[in-house]
This record gives sequence, structure tokens and C-alpha cells, in this order.
Amino acid sequence: MINKLLLGLVAVIAIILVVASFQSEDMNVTRSATTSATPEAVFKIVNDFRQWDAWSPWSKLDPAMKKTFEGPPEGVGAVYRWSGNNEVGEGSMKLIESKPGEKVGMKLEFVRPFAGNNEVQFLFTPEGTGTKITWAMQSKKPFIGKIVGLFMDCEKMCGDQFLQGLASLKKVAEAAPKA
Repeated sequence: MINKLLLGLVAVIAIILVVASFQSEDMNVTRSATTSATPEAVFKIVNDFRQWDAWSPWSKLDPAMKKTFEGPPEGVGAVYRWSGNNEVGEGSMKLIESKPGEKVGMKLEFVRPFAGNNEVQFLFTPEGTGTKITWAMQSKKPFIGKIVGLFMDCEKMCGDQFLQGLASLKKVAEAAPKA
């Protein structure tokens, strides 16, 4: 009886590993929202890590999170490091592209709960009298990420957090004093 259970367990694990090996290694998450704020106003908020606490969904998950800033106060070269509870983990973001009113690009590195590297972009597109904000993230999934993806919808989970952040960013941008 025990041999049959062990054989069954080995078979289930083997099936999971085979199915995971056929999963895509690419992860892409993209969400958008519109705001009445100008592209320049939204850009200014995203381009400055010191303003992220006002709208980032992760800042709300761990208000006691430790944060440090390095490099210039905003734009290319600005670095944001954090270490927090298990919900936010630990990592860093570095601004690698900064086009006023158009785009902010960054490298996102996680240390925990899982190590990982991601490319992130915020695009600001004029739409009517306001702005369409697009938040996108791309990464390669390690094999363990493919296995986790069989049991959790990581794209939806991240996407839901992006939508929360975009809703908060919209409020912050619309409440900002007009230039």
C-alpha cells in the first residue's frame, strides 16, 4: 500500500514538472488607467521615488517598511531600496529611462521572497484632456516560477496590484497643484 502511495506521489510530481517545463518563461503584466492630469504631472510623481508612498500599493501593505534612496533625487540613476514584511519582501528599483511627460523605465530587482529581475515601464499618453497611464512589467520566469504559476495566477495578482496603484496614482496626480 505504501509503495503504491509513493509511486502515485512520484507520478504526480513528475507530471507537475513536465507540465511546468512547457510553460512560457515570459511573464508580462500590463495595466492602464486614465486621469484628467497632464502627462507631465503624472510623470513628475512617478519619476520621483520619494513620492511613491503616496500611491504605491506596496507601501500600504507595510507602512513600517524600511526605505532608502540613492543617487539623484529623481530621474535616471535614482535608486529606491526597500525591506519589509513578507508581503512586500526586499529589493530595489533603479530608474534607467526618464523622458519627461512620456516614459519612466526602471530595473526592478527582488531579493525576497523570491529573487528576480524585471523591466518596468510607465508610459504617459495624452488622451483627450488627460492622460492614459500604462504600467508594464516584463521578466523571465525561472523554473520554480513556472511551477508556482501552475497553482497561482501571478499575472492577475500583480495586475490587481497595478490597478490599485494606478487608481491611487490617479488621485494623487489629480490632487496635485496645477503648474
